[in-house]
Amino acid sequence: MKKGIKRIPTGFWILTAGIVFLLLISLCSSWIAPYDYQATDTKNLLSPPNLQHWMGTDEQGRDVFSRVLVGSKNSIFSAFILIALAGSIGSLIGLLGGYYGGFADSLLMRITDIFLSFPDMILAVAVAGVLGGGLTNAMIAILLTSWTQYARLARSSTRAIKEENYIQAAKLSGCSEIRILFVHIFPNIISPLIVTATLHISGVMMGIAGLSFLGLGVKVPDAEWGSMISVGRNYLQTAPWMAIGPSLVMVLVMMAFNLFGDYVRDLMDPKQRKS
Repeated sequence: MKKGIKRIPTGFWILTAGIVFLLLISLCSSWIAPYDYQATDTKNLLSPPNLQHWMGTDEQGRDVFSRVLVGSKNSIFSAFILIALAGSIGSLIGLLGGYYGGFADSLLMRITDIFLSFPDMILAVAVAGVLGGGLTNAMIAILLTSWTQYARLARSSTRAIKEENYIQAAKLSGCSEIRILFVHIFPNIISPLIVTATLHISGVMMGIAGLSFLGLGVKVPDAEWGSMISVGRNYLQTAPWMAIGPSLVMVLVMMAFNLFGDYVRDLMDPKQRKS
């Protein structure tokens, strides 16, 4: 092994393969689900787990396993879209504020501070309550609370490197400010942003599930883990599998993404690399 190259652990590749497989299952969930996730069956109301229905059925006779599969698309890919939007918006704000400084920096950071002054979930609930229910409105609500950490991180990283010699050389060579920002600065601050994004996935998934649990996100009969848990809590005494199934799957998926984020952080942290 060459000097300066950190050996990528086998666990990282195994976990990456598992996450890719999970994403493929989510994408194809509508086709591979054993039953129609919205189809009701009055003859199988609250049926316990069995060979035909691995996670049992709900109060309408719908197959819980099929609904968990289809709901993974809403839960996981909504989080991915939110991370992409929040990361892009926050990084751009931080990049501009950190590079230009002065009034622009003060204005952008004061706006960021205003959003940071509210607890994330409370602000998300308030925004979702004003906008109304639905997955799109829930995503907008969470987006308004999740871009701030990227803005502050991008700003601090930009301020740390904008006076570096290679940046000054780029200015003297006649590079435009846009080229300096997105070709010379942004690639050098992207590592901590990627680490933050990977560690943020499970938190965003929890936020979406939390709003759906409160009735401010995805609504039945559409499938989403938070809304399924919300309905299932009313049947904990008679049909606990309605809540246990989606809860267990959500916890396992969040643990997988958290572990993946830890691996990414260790691999991208220069202090962790072997000399």
